Amino acid sequence: MRYLFLIFICVFFMQNTKAQIYEVGVFAGGSNFIGDVGATNYISPNQLAIGGIFKWNRSPRHSYRLSVIFSDLEGIDGKSDDPRRIQRGYKFNTSILEISAGMEFTFWDFDLHTSGVKGTPYLYTGISVANHDNYYFTQNGQYTSEDTSSWAYGIPMVLGYKTNISNHLVLAGEIGARYTFSDELDGSVPDNEFREQLSFGNTNSNDWYVFSGITLTYTFGRRPCYCNF
Repeated sequence: MRYLFLIFICVFFMQNTKAQIYEVGVFAGGSNFIGDVGATNYISPNQLAIGGIFKWNRSPRHSYRLSVIFSDLEGIDGKSDDPRRIQRGYKFNTSILEISAGMEFTFWDFDLHTSGVKGTPYLYTGISVANHDNYYFTQNGQYTSEDTSSWAYGIPMVLGYKTNISNHLVLAGEIGARYTFSDELDGSVPDNEFREQLSFGNTNSNDWYVFSGITLTYTFGRRPCYCNF
């Protein structure tokens, strides 16, 4: 009975780890912000975004993914299509360091243990957390530091396409929006409660930011065997 159980476990893991392999690489692209300051274009990169990415391809259809991305977020009312924002004339710039973890799903099998060129669209989601310094706007419209920092939690929603360009290199292009549970990234809501009267904009709508770019990853690792009994 014990050996039958072990054989079952072996077959199960062989089925589910058919394309298990690791990827490590870089992300390079741009970022744009969507909130209470600046333009509201959904995809309009205006600041450099760079980072690193790691994947564990658990099957030909899904991967566990971890990334760290650094970028500035910038908003300039003068570049908005809203006449009220143009007249107000606010602008901000803040640096963020985002850590994101979650799962990537491919539309078609992407088995890196098979030969030949292959490609597939994919979706990625999970949870993200971005560290940023806190700012606020004075009554005169001056962008002022609060000398504190916060973590903005969010949900990444990424659509991309990837293909292998050699036996060990995978190239991908993606656009990923981050919905955050914070309204403090652009300074429209001060972090300190005693400055609450300086809040402005739609306080019922949280901030978004978008990363658009490419990833280049190097694949390594062998298909494991769990039949060692």
